[in-house]
Amino acid sequence: MAIPSAVTAQRRPEETYIVAEIGKGFIQSADDRPVSEYLANAIALVDAAAEAGADAVKFQTHDVTDEQAPVPVVSPHFDGADRFAWVSRNTRATPVAGFWQPLIAHCRRRRITFFTTPMSRGAARKLAAFDLPLWKVGSGDLLDYVLLDYLARTRKPIIVSTGMGSLAEVDATVAFLARRQATIGILYCVSHYPAPDSSFNLASIELLQHMHPQATIGFSDHSIGSDIALAAIRVGARVLEKHFSFARDLWGSDHKVSMTPSELKALVGAVRGGASRDVDPSPWYGQRDRELEGAHNQFRPYFFKTLVAACDMPAGTILTPDAVCAMRPRMHLAGLPSDAYPAVIGKSLSRSVRALEPLPETALN
Repeated sequence: MAIPSAVTAQRRPEETYIVAEIGKGFIQSADDRPVSEYLANAIALVDAAAEAGADAVKFQTHDVTDEQAPVPVVSPHFDGADRFAWVSRNTRATPVAGFWQPLIAHCRRRRITFFTTPMSRGAARKLAAFDLPLWKVGSGDLLDYVLLDYLARTRKPIIVSTGMGSLAEVDATVAFLARRQATIGILYCVSHYPAPDSSFNLASIELLQHMHPQATIGFSDHSIGSDIALAAIRVGARVLEKHFSFARDLWGSDHKVSMTPSELKALVGAVRGGASRDVDPSPWYGQRDRELEGAHNQFRPYFFKTLVAACDMPAGTILTPDAVCAMRPRMHLAGLPSDAYPAVIGKSLSRSVRALEPLPETALN
């Protein structure tokens, strides 16, 4: 399979596809800055990733209007801003013409693959016209079937992360995408920032390979250093994603779990030199029959989503895909969960609903 065409499950360990996850790392200070500065930061990070030898850079794309409800909630992994303010800032910081268009053009000039994690359907729509080679779905959106359905319709490969999911949820998501004939990758992940060594169960990589032989299996690593990444490759990961920043003490949500340019260059050299073949994975291997850590991850209530009305609709309205959005945080939005999306489409409303109102089962015929 192609994620993109250079990545296949049959690749040798030293050919592992290495992704520098820049994410929102172009935001580096608590005070808001001009878009031009964010773009300059992003370009500098792309250049550093290319010089370190990464195959791809990945960013995150936001559209607050269909991602985050305007309720006060602060995620435990980043107390620098409430989620609505943080997502709003990311939306403002990245206009298509002033940020994404020149950034993608720069990546193409540098011959490094650009792709993104759209954090909602609206975010994906922003970049769909750029004909990206693939999509990444963060583990907080593993059950956002509104987003997944849209991505599958683009006919681009989709990589999903397991960090906030259970085995059953990953299986259901893969089945949802497979029914839509999507090409699928799965990244084993532990969603802690940073993830302690004791939290890893690399045997899950083998389990995912057994459960989903049609998918390319990889590793999204939130640990500090290279040891666990190399061990994951030894166990069978063929895509490796590491957060990437110029320094771990910069302001922002993910810098603290990132690799610096010199560290990434050393990791790329180790992977290409076959160092994973000599690594003993046993300290992090664990058990093959263990449930994914994501089944009980503390971030689930903050990042999982609820179905909401995309606009004001009168009673009797037949729900179409564009009439429904999926928004966070589920902990404050009492309605049908986002994975109920397939069952909702085609139903009629038994009463009127307001835009962004959570959709309860009692409102549907």
